[in-house]
Amino acid sequence: MSEVWVATDVVLDRQVAVKVLKAALADDPVVVERFRREAVAAAGLNHPYIVSIFDTVEDGGQEAVVMELVPGSSLRALLDENGSLGVDETLVIGRAVAAALDHAHQAGLVHRDVKPGNVLVTPEGRVKLTDFGIAKALENRHDDLTAENVMMGTAKYLSPEQVLGFPLDGRADLYSLGLVLYECLTGRAPFSGGTDGAIAVAACNAIRPRSAGSARPCRPSWRTR
Repeated sequence: MSEVWVATDVVLDRQVAVKVLKAALADDPVVVERFRREAVAAAGLNHPYIVSIFDTVEDGGQEAVVMELVPGSSLRALLDENGSLGVDETLVIGRAVAAALDHAHQAGLVHRDVKPGNVLVTPEGRVKLTDFGIAKALENRHDDLTAENVMMGTAKYLSPEQVLGFPLDGRADLYSLGLVLYECLTGRAPFSGGTDGAIAVAACNAIRPRSAGSARPCRPSWRTR
């Protein structure tokens, strides 16, 4: 959806990150509104493990979000470079992201796209969760820009509820975090396939409801085989 640039805040004399909506998407009102809502959702979150949002900008039809610049790299880049991480490093990342998600869930937001690319790690080992672009307010489902049966997120890290189009709560994010931590320790995602659809099917085939009588229509209970 966007490109991220390093920029200088000339008023406060500091470097910031500016996420600019790609020009090809700027004419789509749904995409523009979702982009704006990312800023609104994340700006209300004040937590040491969440990237801070400073401002939104609209200039000549171009939309941008100004946010905290986090030095370092994404967890995705670290895994691509190293293959996997040690237990201690994984614990640090898991605790930080879990704390960030707890804060978001307390505010009524589900991230819905927890993946290595949205976890930033500084050279000092500080961890930041970013990109609430498809976050969903739990109490405003009637006004959400995505239908209940639309699968949003990155296929390899989706919860069963997301794959099946069920309503979500914070447990969906925790499931995704579990998949991320699995990859940190093993060097590979637990589910794979040639396409996003194939990955989603593989994830669903690996789990099943506990029993037909106990499964609820909106939020089934799941366990691994």
